[in-house]
Amino acid sequence: MKTFEGIEAVPADWPPSAVTIGKFDGVHAGHRAVIAELRILAERDGLASVVVTFDRNPLALLNPDRCPSSLVSIEQKAELLAETGIDAAVVLAFTRELASLTPEEFVQNILVDALHVGRVLVGRDFRFGHKGAGDVEVLRQLGSRHGFVVTLVDDVMPDGTRRVSSTWIRELLGAGDVRAAAELLGHIPTVRGVVVRGAARGRELGFPTANLSPESQGLIPADGVYAGWLTDAGVRYPAAISVGNNPTFEGVPNKQVEAYVLDREIDLYDHVVDVSFAERIRGMVAFTGIDPLIEQIAADVVTARAILL
Repeated sequence: MKTFEGIEAVPADWPPSAVTIGKFDGVHAGHRAVIAELRILAERDGLASVVVTFDRNPLALLNPDRCPSSLVSIEQKAELLAETGIDAAVVLAFTRELASLTPEEFVQNILVDALHVGRVLVGRDFRFGHKGAGDVEVLRQLGSRHGFVVTLVDDVMPDGTRRVSSTWIRELLGAGDVRAAAELLGHIPTVRGVVVRGAARGRELGFPTANLSPESQGLIPADGVYAGWLTDAGVRYPAAISVGNNPTFEGVPNKQVEAYVLDREIDLYDHVVDVSFAERIRGMVAFTGIDPLIEQIAADVVTARAILL
């Protein structure tokens, strides 16, 4: 997959394209259904398959107080898009200038002039242009004027009533239901960060952990203990993962992610690692002393091993 940072980075000789447009936060099952249809139609029509997305949620600029946390970073999103097999992703910086484009200007500047669009795939609630002035009908009118076809893609509704959405996935992660979130995502929820030095309490208890920097990428699930995976330099290790402020001890920062790699000790300091959450084992609780904590951690490790191995 080619990645273009801004529409000006698209080569002048870029071929005619089939395009879909959106935030693609999480690159979840709904997004993947659109992209799968995009690839089928692009191949049939001899077009390049292109995803146009943004470097942030538009609400981060337009209404920060209402902007939700992103499921994935822009780096993670690019990697997930690459896995879908599309030809290219165009990442637009969502600026005041971009937000001020009329629907006609958006189509002309981005879809027609740069991507030589032959087909656009969108969902029924698609909006574009200044203050969301453009909808599917407006897009179809512009398609008739500029010579491209608009295809609607149905929502993915696994339970028959609610469509897959980033909002639903955030709700599940907020409740710690990482298994259900993974089903909607089509991949395991994952955070990425640098391993930093902590208070070494895990080592003192006999369970040394890799502590992620607070500036990690990806949405961290609810506080608790999880079975999952730590991936370092492409090598995946089974792990028991703690999320939270560890109420047994004082002075532990909120939403700290600590991963104990099962059955081996690895020097991971300063490494950038992925921590993926397969299943929640329990919520976070305070213990009356060190011995009950050690006993519970040992039980958590047994449970994690049974889930993963």
